[in-house]
Amino acid sequence: MRKTATLADIAASVGVTPMTVSRVVNESGYVHADTRQKVLRVMQEMNYRRNGLARGLKRQRTETIGLVVGDVANPFAAEVIRGVREVLTARGYTMFVCVSDQSVKEEAEAFESLADHRVDGMIVATRASRKGNAHLMTLLDANLPVVALGRDFNHPHTDFVSADHFKGGCDATEHLIELGHRRIGFIGIKQSYGAGLKRFQGYLETLRKHGIKVNEDIIVGRRKGTDQAPGYSTEEIGYEGMKYLLGLRKPPSAVFARNDFTALGAISAIKQIGRRVPQDVAIVGFDDVPLASHTSPPLTTVFQPTHEQGRIAAEFLLRRIEAVQNLPRAERVLPCKLIIRESTVSGTEST
Repeated sequence: MRKTATLADIAASVGVTPMTVSRVVNESGYVHADTRQKVLRVMQEMNYRRNGLARGLKRQRTETIGLVVGDVANPFAAEVIRGVREVLTARGYTMFVCVSDQSVKEEAEAFESLADHRVDGMIVATRASRKGNAHLMTLLDANLPVVALGRDFNHPHTDFVSADHFKGGCDATEHLIELGHRRIGFIGIKQSYGAGLKRFQGYLETLRKHGIKVNEDIIVGRRKGTDQAPGYSTEEIGYEGMKYLLGLRKPPSAVFARNDFTALGAISAIKQIGRRVPQDVAIVGFDDVPLASHTSPPLTTVFQPTHEQGRIAAEFLLRRIEAVQNLPRAERVLPCKLIIRESTVSGTEST
């Protein structure tokens, strides 16, 4: 195997001391311009790469951070990654992304793996669980900076970033009620698993506020036999959930879908049996993914600033990593916005 070039190898080739080469590599201290050019030329010829681990151990920092997401198929995760990366790249940090696949066990393994690789801090964008929170507490006890993105984790030294999913859920449900709907279904989670899903809680609260009885029969999640703690709700769940609702003796006249892809699956099921959106069933989604405005009909949905959440989480984390003392908890909750399109009101412009 080819030997990896070291500072000493480069120094011997150029005829200078390793300290001089170190100054060139780290861009610190004075080195004559001609000598600097010789060192850089030899570094390139010898394909020299800095030993990031050794450098990190010396500086007590690796300039890497970990990001844990639940499901990379979720467009939310892709936008969060983009926002985090934008901030980190500008500051010279590298990001490792781990996927828990909505498993508490895999989430714990991700936490341990990132800690073992000595990341400087961690952004956690997964759903909260008792076991998962216990693992986070272990990391915090080891003085690893953590930022929770959309995750319920209340700790005095853990920053928190989220969109106002509860208010977004309220606005979506209020919109359907204002249109005259009273039998409003929800697709994407079973009621027994909905305690931590803020948009679902907004749906329930708004029904109660208007004196509309919460009907568990028109709240559907995964297929029977595969129900589990809620992960990302898919088009398939939307399609199958809507088929089930349409098969009821008294189907709902409107549906709030957990996210836009669930809404698209629901629309497909409605069209398949020859019914119309919104004339027969009105549909509201959540997230406002780019496809939402190009569906047939265009989808009414709730926009959440996902990219901005990623940016703020990264800024919070770098602030905490580079602080000389433990900082108090910082929180940012960003507003959502209802976007009205033709899946609820025929012939409307987006508002």
